[in-house]
Amino acid sequence: MLTAPDDLIQLLTHEGKRVTHADFSLDITDDEIRSLYRDLCMVRRFDNEATALQRQGELALWAQCQGQEAAQVGAGRALLPTDFVFPSYREHGIAWTSGVDPVAILGLFRGTTNGGWDPYEHNFGLYTVVIGNQCLHAVGYAMAGLREGKTEAVLTCFGDGGSNQGDVSEAFVFAGVYNAPVVFLCQNNQYAISEPNYRQMRAPIYKRAEGYGFPGYRVDGNDVLAMLAVMRHSYEHARSGKGPVLVEAFTYRLGAHTTSDDPTRYRDADEVEYWKDRDPLLRVKRYLDSVNTPQSFYDEIEVAAEAMAVHIRAGVRELADPTLDEMFTHVYAEPHPLVEQEHREMTEYFEQFGGMRSPHAAGGH
Repeated sequence: MLTAPDDLIQLLTHEGKRVTHADFSLDITDDEIRSLYRDLCMVRRFDNEATALQRQGELALWAQCQGQEAAQVGAGRALLPTDFVFPSYREHGIAWTSGVDPVAILGLFRGTTNGGWDPYEHNFGLYTVVIGNQCLHAVGYAMAGLREGKTEAVLTCFGDGGSNQGDVSEAFVFAGVYNAPVVFLCQNNQYAISEPNYRQMRAPIYKRAEGYGFPGYRVDGNDVLAMLAVMRHSYEHARSGKGPVLVEAFTYRLGAHTTSDDPTRYRDADEVEYWKDRDPLLRVKRYLDSVNTPQSFYDEIEVAAEAMAVHIRAGVRELADPTLDEMFTHVYAEPHPLVEQEHREMTEYFEQFGGMRSPHAAGGH
């Protein structure tokens, strides 16, 4: 059974008790912890609503982040507005803290858009489905920022399975050599789809950083306080010209890899129960209950979460289907002869049937 190791950076135990760490401290009030708990609950509700919408046939697919909310909320709330994020396809918590509308994210999974939001409006890039590719994008962006004299940190996220992709190793090489201000966040949820870590690697992920010439930290990814503290430190390290950092958030995927996955086929029920007791939301609630947080606080979160759920359900069903013309619109930044030729050929073909239509009308996405 996969259990939590003993060498994790931790500031809040799974029983809900505040602890100290020699290298990482966090000056935070109970009201600020309540705000973090609200974030965790809103992200969990968003995730659950999206899963339900997929089961109802409203989304083609959904990649859950259940169990990983603390890693993402901690990383997201530590960012400054000038920092920039290059996500994979599961960073719903960081998207939430960056101000991205959940409905915009769901457009990708509904098939109505390849993006859904302006990356520069939120300093949050579009989701990347190609495993590990976003790490190269992040390093390139950070290297350009160095040349322009910028001082912001760049965050990029990937999973334990993605850590074995060549793109990630190449990103480590370039970031280390060029001292790029990048923070690599690996959310180690212990399974690359159905493959557990012991079939993927022989050493902890954070130790790889040393071989590339920059520091690495292993954090309790279910502890939002530890994540906030370590990520604040890491972003400042990057902003101050000291180069990249690798943070391994040791967490657990409570849900499925995606809604097309059945984790009961490869995970032991006792293991899942062990990690449910370490749920990132549960541990913060245990702490908040210990400091006499009133029930009205939890009631207010439930009201806000339900309002968000109504917004999500209505917004998803109102998303307009793209036209077939749109597949040619944003292929390149500038006009391209081959794309224009293909567009003309497609137009001529559909004129035989009364003109261009939406993908649904043409027989599906």
